[in-house]
Amino acid sequence: MAAELSAHDLIAKHRPTLDQALEAIRTRAYWSPHPEHPKAYGENGSLGMAEGKAAFDALLGTRLDLGQPGTDDWVGGETSPYGIDLGVTYPHADVDTLLPAMRAGQRAWRDAGAQARAVVCLEILKRISDRTHEFAHAVMHTSGQAFMMAFQAGGPHAQDRGLEAVAYAYAEQVRTPDEAEWTKPQGKRDPLKLDKRFKAVPRGIALVIGCNTFPTWNGYPGLFASLATGNAVLVKPHPRAVLPLALTVQVAREVLAETGFDPNLVALATERPGEGIAKTLATRPEIRIIDYTGSTSFGDWLEANARQAQVYTEKAGVNTVLVESTDNYKGMLSNLAFSLSLYSGQMCTTPQNLLIPRDGITTDEGAKSYDEVVADLARSVGGLLGDDARANALLGAIVNPDVKDRLEAAAGLGEVALASREIANPEFPDAVVRTPVIVKLDGAKPDDEAAYMSECFGPVSFAVAVDSAADGVELLRRTIRDKGAMTVGAYTTSDEVAGAVEEVCLDECAQLSLNLTGGVYVNQTAAFSDFHGSGGNPAANAALCDAAFVANRFRMVEIRREA
Repeated sequence: MAAELSAHDLIAKHRPTLDQALEAIRTRAYWSPHPEHPKAYGENGSLGMAEGKAAFDALLGTRLDLGQPGTDDWVGGETSPYGIDLGVTYPHADVDTLLPAMRAGQRAWRDAGAQARAVVCLEILKRISDRTHEFAHAVMHTSGQAFMMAFQAGGPHAQDRGLEAVAYAYAEQVRTPDEAEWTKPQGKRDPLKLDKRFKAVPRGIALVIGCNTFPTWNGYPGLFASLATGNAVLVKPHPRAVLPLALTVQVAREVLAETGFDPNLVALATERPGEGIAKTLATRPEIRIIDYTGSTSFGDWLEANARQAQVYTEKAGVNTVLVESTDNYKGMLSNLAFSLSLYSGQMCTTPQNLLIPRDGITTDEGAKSYDEVVADLARSVGGLLGDDARANALLGAIVNPDVKDRLEAAAGLGEVALASREIANPEFPDAVVRTPVIVKLDGAKPDDEAAYMSECFGPVSFAVAVDSAADGVELLRRTIRDKGAMTVGAYTTSDEVAGAVEEVCLDECAQLSLNLTGGVYVNQTAAFSDFHGSGGNPAANAALCDAAFVANRFRMVEIRREA
């Protein structure tokens, strides 16, 4: 296959970005090459706002032919949470034909080396970045995210996470030198001499099982970590969120072909309604790596049954915030209100349980009782979402009927401090938009424990009364240990309480945010600096992104000869 782009050209183009990414993961300082503002696009080959919307509209009702081998049918059926029938159809694969075709190109991809693979991945990310506006609409109309969140989280933030994975993958592969001269002295005899070569070799085909809520943000780390370490990647999107990952596969195949590699190194696997191909694919002997984001039940099934593969899972957890005291009461309430509302609570990092001493808390506005704290938080959420236009921009749409059912059922679990209300979206009349519900529960009542010790995914929060800060800390420990947590938060002016919470999070391996009262929220993480998940509690067995996330996607093979 003739290459239109040489590795030399791509190294000259992308090596500076790779070096900056390597420095960023070393220092953990803020850095991003992908602009967050929509107006930053529209020049130098990137699509502007109008062009991106037009590109998305042109996709509706079309067949997305990726040129994959083994296509035996065309499937579709995505309906936007905003009420639009996307009408896009995708190739359905005969995996007995597709998987061998994917393996055929791995040798050349392996032999290209870590740097060449990295810059090809960066070229894929650059082309995705140039189409950020188009991808934003694809994410919005499959996940239900409001446009600005779909633009940022589904665009630059997802691209950052992909680049971060490439940087970690490159660093781990070049940790071992390509060659070494080995000499062992033998006293009066001639020394023993060996020439040694070391090569990073891929495990095999990687399977990315996509999620409905954040198809690119959660999908890109595994995809690019596996591709950068030499593996072919089969992308199996969530049936309700195919388009963003299908476009990603399309771009990857184009870049691979233009750089002289087999485009079948990246392929798409879609499914007919009810087909459930994830289980079938996950246990195929060719699949040696699996990345999964979704329910605990299926994540547990993968870990137990996909024994031939290295499995990376992000599952469910019960995210918890301890509220003990604060020196910025208004800032705390504002910060929590935004965290509970963003994307209708449909983030894996959104707080669910707010642990508040039943005797109240101390603040810069004086003592506040448990009831006052909960009522003030309810008013803060109500004020934030009181304007329907602002509410639509923050909440987006409910992603699927299960979330709506959980939201409605939650009101029957305890005393409702803040009722959920329906909001009309003038632009999308069929969108289901709901504000959060806050329910008061008693941490001392066994009947209430069944509610707050289970994940209630969506715009549902429980204000759990605890006997004391110490009891709250112990409930936090038990929650993380038994149920897992992607995020933990705490508000306290006490060094003793802060230290106790830190010890719990260190013991139980959970990421902690303390006293956030400004523009950073517990449910947000920044690539190159923050770790998403820890891999050390039941919510996830991997972190985005660390060395452990990439290092076991390849093995080092040594070839030695006498010098």
